[in-house]
Amino acid sequence: MSATTLTTLTQGTSPAALITTTRPPQPGRLATALTFGWRGLLKIKHVPEQLMDVVMIPVIFTVMLTYLFGGAMTGSTGDYLRYLLPGTLSMTVILLTMYAGVSLNTDISRGFFDRVRTLPIWRPAPVVGALLGDIARYLLAASIVLGLGLLLGFRADASGVVVGVALLLVFALSLSWVWMTLGLTLRTPSAVMNAGFLVQFPLTMVSNVFVDPETMPSWLQSIVELNPVSHLATAERGLMAGQTPWHEIAWVLIASALMTAIFAPLTLTLYRKKQ
Repeated sequence: MSATTLTTLTQGTSPAALITTTRPPQPGRLATALTFGWRGLLKIKHVPEQLMDVVMIPVIFTVMLTYLFGGAMTGSTGDYLRYLLPGTLSMTVILLTMYAGVSLNTDISRGFFDRVRTLPIWRPAPVVGALLGDIARYLLAASIVLGLGLLLGFRADASGVVVGVALLLVFALSLSWVWMTLGLTLRTPSAVMNAGFLVQFPLTMVSNVFVDPETMPSWLQSIVELNPVSHLATAERGLMAGQTPWHEIAWVLIASALMTAIFAPLTLTLYRKKQ
């Protein structure tokens, strides 16, 4: 192509003539958030081993404790399984919540958010989308634990299971905001994961997940009664037994609302500063 022809094309052609299609509309907030949520699910598809540790630990606890200590605890492995499984279900999903902070910190350290902030999208979409993707992660983990329970002989009220899983999701999503705040504060993904295990294992162990607090010293019982995981596990047991423990459900919802009210704005503020 000669210089004359190039000049004719650049100077003589109207810019409007170069546009053959209309520009697509800018994606809305929900569509953008769902796109980032789908991205989170693709991570599980391509790296499924990221779920192995936090799912297998409660599964091992459920099987091992049921058959090793079930007879000694309640005189029957079946009775102890009915007590234990709602607790290990809560433990499983709670352990998974820390990956919200780990994934967020990983994206920041790898420069992903440096690329995202140049896009004309709703700014909180990556954070909100990550939480939406985590819902599927929590449901998958809960299904694995409940499926194991069915194989071991655990039976529960069907509607109670649905309400119990919904309550568990509410608590897990509120707790995820805490780990996202840490993910934006700490410098490396491994630091977020270490902090998560240091907090979550005592939180789940010093609770009524595995044993009745009545067998504990009085000073430890006071701590267990204040632990939100204890109230969550008690609510799960009642719901799966066909009851409606309103007091425990209210306690869990209040704790979830407080965590969300404190850490959701803090997370979004730190996220804006990162950008």
